Amino acid sequence: MVALIDAYHPDELAIEAPFFGKNVQSMLKLGRAQGVSIAAALSRSIPVFEYTPRKIKQSITGKGAATKEQVAAMLQRFLDMKEAPETMDATDALAVAVCHFFQKAIPQTQKNFSGWKGFLSANPDRLSR
Repeated sequence: MVALIDAYHPDELAIEAPFFGKNVQSMLKLGRAQGVSIAAALSRSIPVFEYTPRKIKQSITGKGAATKEQVAAMLQRFLDMKEAPETMDATDALAVAVCHFFQKAIPQTQKNFSGWKGFLSANPDRLSR
């Protein structure tokens, strides 16, 4: 993984957050691979961003419960690809990257508000009368 980082010089690492699946062995192997990837990125001072599977699907399709096929179809449209990637693993990786791009394009505020009243009390200049 470090060799890939050294070869391609990424600015950031976006990764799918671990999730509990049906196959415990697969989950353990995935966790190890994710850990190696995160450690490699951190060893090169590359910031790491994690997204849940639901967040990734929602950012690509608008539905957090979308199928892998729906995600692949939307990616194919977004990126004007003539054909879909050969494997769903490639589609998943591409979906994480596109999700990260979309999230970076959304300005993040420092505060979360529970409603309009809280927002307006913290931002009185935003109220138009």
